[in-house]
Amino acid sequence: MKLYFAPGACSISPHIALREAELPFELVRVDLRAKRTTTGEDFWTVNPKGYVPALKLDDGQILTEASVVVQWIGDQKPETGLIPPAGTMERYRVQEWLAFIATELHKGFAPLYSALGSPEAKAATREKLASRFSFLSKAVEDRPFLMGNTFTVADGYAFYTLRSWQRSVKPELPSATLAAYFDRIAARPAVRAALEAEAAAARPER
Repeated sequence: MKLYFAPGACSISPHIALREAELPFELVRVDLRAKRTTTGEDFWTVNPKGYVPALKLDDGQILTEASVVVQWIGDQKPETGLIPPAGTMERYRVQEWLAFIATELHKGFAPLYSALGSPEAKAATREKLASRFSFLSKAVEDRPFLMGNTFTVADGYAFYTLRSWQRSVKPELPSATLAAYFDRIAARPAVRAALEAEAAAARPER
């Protein structure tokens, strides 16, 4: 398998899932401005949508959209608990979290990156994001992860959005609860390995 990624992008979520599942894969960095990989590949031919993540499966198929890719990864190693079995209420709860994270948190940052956005619009965006993160904070007040004691792919995706808050709003997370949640996820060996690998890939070659 090949995971096409960009440092700092939401591709960190499937990257974490792949390492949690201990699946073999190759990491391929993408220059999202030039739409080319470090190997010289035209990224448009990999993913016509033009963004990461894209996971190239062993049979050549390309799977995109972070919230879908992580579910596929979890299903390859059901014993890890990364995604509950299909048809269970627990599965739907994880999918519910993935949808919320994708639409209300991940995409919620988009106005902050727009050069056309007014200061007032960006302030309103930050206020809306704070209310959405408040909901996330309440969910982990009395439990280590979103689904209780088990780390799932929803936590890996939430981790990306918390990093986005640190980069786009301010270094301090919205609550002490979320700061503790973030630290729990960041301390996981698979997460540390993913962050280190992406940092190494982002360093300029000498």
